[in-house]
Amino acid sequence: MRLHYASYMRPKFDLVMAILLAVAGAYFWRLPTWHSFGVFCVVASVAFGLILVGAFIVVPPLAFRFQPKFRDDYSLTFSPQGIHFRTAHIDSQLQWSLYSRVLIDAHSYLLYYSSRTFTVIPKRVLQNSEQQSAFEQMLGQHIPKIIKKD
Repeated sequence: MRLHYASYMRPKFDLVMAILLAVAGAYFWRLPTWHSFGVFCVVASVAFGLILVGAFIVVPPLAFRFQPKFRDDYSLTFSPQGIHFRTAHIDSQLQWSLYSRVLIDAHSYLLYYSSRTFTVIPKRVLQNSEQQSAFEQMLGQHIPKIIKKD
């Protein structure tokens, strides 16, 4: 079984827990009989905060910097059969059936293959509006759900 970090991290829940622990800590800190518990809550809140900062601010740039596959130039070729993805280290054919939906915004196409994982295609790589229209038509033929966000 392969786990992706997003499948077990719950940032909203963790943030709420850190805030609740801080509030509880501030309350119990002032009570003489519960002072130790208040200190524990504040320390736990700070620990949660540091974990969140590490997980979402520190670790991603480091992971990106030390992965050679993220520094490679890459080539994507789109066809009715799928997407041919090529770098110096990867040569892969992705089937359209891998993707469940597409989000189109002003700058990019996000092709989702799970709830939080996607392939980003910047619109700038398509040279003109004709290529964009042809690409969007291909997406419409192969991916069931397309959401346009302007």
